[in-house]
Amino acid sequence: MIDVTILGSTGSIGRNTLDVLARHPERFKVVALTAHGNVAAMSEQCQRWQPRLAVLRDPQAAAELKVALRQAGVATEVASGAEGLVEAATQGDYVMAAIVGAAGLLPTLAAAKAGKRVMLANKEALVMAGPLFMSAIRQAKATLLPIDSEHNALFQCLPPDFQQGLGDSGIERLLLTASGGPFLNTPVEQLAEVTPDQACTHPTWSMGRKISVDSATLMNKGLELIEAHWLFAASPQQLDVVIHPQSVIHSMVVYRDGSVLAQLGQPDMRTPIAHALAWPERIAAGVQPLDFCQLNQLTFQLPDERQFPCLRLARAALAAENGSSAVLNAANEEAVQAFLDGQLRFIDIAAVVEDTLAAVDAPVPTSLDDVLALDAAARRQARLCQRQREVSY
Repeated sequence: MIDVTILGSTGSIGRNTLDVLARHPERFKVVALTAHGNVAAMSEQCQRWQPRLAVLRDPQAAAELKVALRQAGVATEVASGAEGLVEAATQGDYVMAAIVGAAGLLPTLAAAKAGKRVMLANKEALVMAGPLFMSAIRQAKATLLPIDSEHNALFQCLPPDFQQGLGDSGIERLLLTASGGPFLNTPVEQLAEVTPDQACTHPTWSMGRKISVDSATLMNKGLELIEAHWLFAASPQQLDVVIHPQSVIHSMVVYRDGSVLAQLGQPDMRTPIAHALAWPERIAAGVQPLDFCQLNQLTFQLPDERQFPCLRLARAALAAENGSSAVLNAANEEAVQAFLDGQLRFIDIAAVVEDTLAAVDAPVPTSLDDVLALDAAARRQARLCQRQREVSY
């Protein structure tokens, strides 16, 4: 039996992970679950999976969970706060790192330092602290497997003996596909009127609200470029994005001899989750196979950075080779939340990020404290930039 911890178990990735695990009870055991503050969902998961530890980041929610589990006769230990998340991350053999945003950095880094198989769905760990995180993976001899569908696709298309760095592998480029989100064909002048509900209605994927907005702005793809840089030691010039609205091809590796290897599948996160859980083997994920006779067309186009300025900002942050990626991430999280709260227009998300990048000095972080200090400074500046652009719906 393989012991599994899920950081962010009540979110989309967490729920899909539990779905895959439920199909293989003879192989996996859930030992720890974490979430932010969803007491009802966590109580239900604890009653179903009986983990040793459950953590809610919100202390009040954790107190309510204790009562609920005691009344249900569930013996799961309950903890709270950042310390509880770090404790959960050191449990088990495999850790699914699926906490959204900067909040996932500390527990994901703790899992890496503990030498776990880290199944990385929290891209911010690499965007904020790429050198530190990859160093921790190497020093602890941890196993790092990507869960984002694009990076998992690239991983599957790379040579089995691939070592970080494209130079000697015969690889020319890594192509990340993007659906284009709900506003791919929306005229730029209409984007000012976009509502949060419209931005969160993704045409092909079912995701949480924050990542759905990132997909709508294409910031998600920008963050994925930065993540791919650290995962595969690829230079900015070796990384490209192509719009593929059908979300059937999840990414491609372009080889020097003209070959292009692509990973195809349904737009269902259970596929990369199952791949990471079983690697190097394969297990059933509950996903229907592609019916090629039902695929009417597969189309591709270059992203328009006038319509998606967040992609341009992410490329610039990656090319800067300093702490700009951490600033980019912090500013985007603040701006997206302000948009979801009705305090900022959709088109001003990119504007707040750009203003913050221009205002915050971003030296190369050399420690986790440096990363956290830069994150805090960027958030303060982003809130200031936001207030200058606030609107009321």
